[in-house]
Amino acid sequence: MKTALTIAGSDCSGGAGIQADLKTMTANGVYGMSAITALTAQNTTGVTGIMEVTPEFLGLQLDSIFTDIVPDAVKIGMVASAGLIRVIAQKLTDYHAQNIVLDPVMVATSGARLISGEAAEVLTAQLMPLADLVTPNIPEAEGLTGIEIRTPQDMEQAARQIAERCGCAVLLKGGHSLSDANDYLYAQMQGKWLCGRRIDNPNTHGTGCTLSSAVAANLAKGYALADAVLRAKQYLSGALAAMLDLGSGSGPVNHAYDLHSEYANVGKEYP
Repeated sequence: MKTALTIAGSDCSGGAGIQADLKTMTANGVYGMSAITALTAQNTTGVTGIMEVTPEFLGLQLDSIFTDIVPDAVKIGMVASAGLIRVIAQKLTDYHAQNIVLDPVMVATSGARLISGEAAEVLTAQLMPLADLVTPNIPEAEGLTGIEIRTPQDMEQAARQIAERCGCAVLLKGGHSLSDANDYLYAQMQGKWLCGRRIDNPNTHGTGCTLSSAVAANLAKGYALADAVLRAKQYLSGALAAMLDLGSGSGPVNHAYDLHSEYANVGKEYP
C-alpha cells in the first residue's frame, strides 16, 4: 500500500483538518499518517480556540515519520505560524519529500483567520516553492495575489501569478463562486478548466481538506497530476451529492466518514 502524510491541524469535530485528511486517504486506498501542527476547538459553525505545537515538537513528528515510513505524498494544511512553516520547509527539503500538495489554509469557512501575516509571507517564500501543487480557494488566491476575483479571467490571471511566483502548479478552486463549481488548473504554463456542477448542499465544512488529501492520495498511487486532480474532484462531488448530515441542527456539517467509505472508488473524469 502506498503512503501519504498530512501535516495539518486537528479538528475536534472531525469534519476538517487531519481527521478529514486521514479518512480521505484511507478511502482512496493509501496508508495515512499525520504530523499535527495545532489543536483546534471548532465545529461547523466556527473556530473558538487554537493551541499550536512547538516547532521543535513538529520537527520530531516529521523525523519520526520520514525515518521509518517514508511518505509517497505529502499534504499540508493549516499551519498558523512562521516558526512551524520554517520547520516544515526544512524537513521536507532534508528528506527530499515528493508529491507535495499545499492547501494554503488562511481563513476558515466561518470567516475566522487561521494564519498570521508573518506566517503568510513565510508560507509564500519558503513552502509554496517546494510544493508540486497549491490549492487555494478564491479568497485565499485574492490574499496571495491582491487580485479581486470576479470573473473566470480573474481566476486564470491569479493562478498564473501564483504559479509563476512560486514555481508550482496551481488548482484555483471555484467553489466560492456563486454560479458554478468550476476549478482552474494551471501547470507547466498551461491552463485547463475542470467543470463541475454546483451541488445544493450546505454541508461544506472540510471540503478543501478533503479535496487536497484526495489529490495527494492519487499522486501517491502514481497518477499524473491532472488525473489525480480529476479523480479527487469527482470523489468530492460524489461525497457532497450523498447529502449526509450528521449534525444536531445547530449548524451545517460535512463530516466525511461515511461519505468517504461510500465513494472510495469513484474515479470518473469530469467533462
